Amino acid sequence: MSALGPEDLVGRTAHVRTAIPGGAEPGEIVVRIRGGSEAYIAYADQTVPQGSEVVIVSDRGARSVAVAPL
Repeated sequence: MSALGPEDLVGRTAHVRTAIPGGAEPGEIVVRIRGGSEAYIAYADQTVPQGSEVVIVSDRGARSVAVAPL
């Protein structure tokens, strides 16, 4: 299966697999889709702990996204 496109990602919720330190340091999220899940590198303006739920606010390309905590 191919990766989701930018129009498919924005607005989806996801769970943080690897804590996101915030700023320029990424973490990792898992998005549930099509009966499975896909991992993406994630950036946020603030620290987001592992296990948190986030919403994807923009696609940064190359399987990376910007997220905000819910």
